[in-house]
Amino acid sequence: MLMTIVTAIYFAVGSSQAMKTAWIEDLLSFIPPVAFLVGSWIEGWKPNQNFPLGYIRVTSVTYLVSAVALAGVGLFLIVDSSMALIKQEHATIGSFELFGVTIWFGWVMIAALSYSIVLPVIFGRLKMGPARKLHDKTLYADALMNKADWTTSLAAVVGILGIGMGWWWADAAAAIMIALDVLHDGYKHTGAAIRDLSDEMPRTIDDKEFDPLIDEVRDSVDALPWVRESRLRLREEGRFLTGTIYVVPREGAVSPDEVEAAEVQLLDLHWRLHDVSIMPRVEVDDPAAGNADDDG
Repeated sequence: MLMTIVTAIYFAVGSSQAMKTAWIEDLLSFIPPVAFLVGSWIEGWKPNQNFPLGYIRVTSVTYLVSAVALAGVGLFLIVDSSMALIKQEHATIGSFELFGVTIWFGWVMIAALSYSIVLPVIFGRLKMGPARKLHDKTLYADALMNKADWTTSLAAVVGILGIGMGWWWADAAAAIMIALDVLHDGYKHTGAAIRDLSDEMPRTIDDKEFDPLIDEVRDSVDALPWVRESRLRLREEGRFLTGTIYVVPREGAVSPDEVEAAEVQLLDLHWRLHDVSIMPRVEVDDPAAGNADDDG
C-alpha cells in the first residue's frame, strides 16, 4: 500500500517543493512499521549470558531511533523549503497532451495526492486497535502518522493550486507546513521515547497519563494479608513493565515462600508485567517527601 503511494507521488513530483516534501514524508512512513517489525523480531530472542534479561527493551530503542529520524528529516525539510522561499524560487508546472487534449500536470499531482489521502487514513485507524492491545508505541506512532497524512496531502494540494494561480510562494509555504508536521511528530515521539528509556513511571500509550496498570499492581500488593505498606518502582521496557516493589510486612518478617507466591500472583495479573521483584523492608521512603527536603 505504501509503495504504491510513494510510486504515484514520485512520478507526479515535477518541480514542486511541496510535492517533493510530501514524497519524502511518504518515504518516512516506512520507518515506524519497519522499526516495529525489527523490534518485534529481536524482542523474541532468548536471554543469554550478555543479555540475561532478554531483549524486551529493544522496542523502546527502535521507537527512539524512528522518532529521531523523523525529527532530523523534518528539520532538514524546513531548512530546504525555507531556502526555496528566501531565494524566491518560482516553481513551474507544465502541461502534456493526451489524445489531443492539453492537460495541466497539476491535475495529475492532485490526483496522486488524493490517492495518498484515503488509504493511510483507513489503515491508520485499523492499526490503532492492535497498537493499543500490544501497547506498542512504535506501531501507535505509525497509526497516528497515517491518520494525519491527509493534512499534509491537503497542504500540498493547496501549494499546487497556488502555483496555478500565480502565487509562487504558495508551493514553498505548503512545503514548510508539511515539514513542520514531520518535525512535530518527531519531537513529540522523541520526548516520549527518552522518558521511557530514562525509567519514568509507565504511561499510557498516548503518553497522556500514568498507566492504570500501576494502580492495579499497587492494589494487588496492598491486598496481601501480610503487607502493611508498599512502594512501587516500576519502569517501562518496550511494551513490558518491570521493577521492584518495596513492602513493609505487618509482623516485621515474611517467609520467602510468601514473597515468591506474591510475585507469581503479580505476574499473573497482566501479560505486560515481567520480572517484578518484591523486596521486604523495615520501612519505605516517600519519594515526594525526599524531593521536598531537597528543595528546602
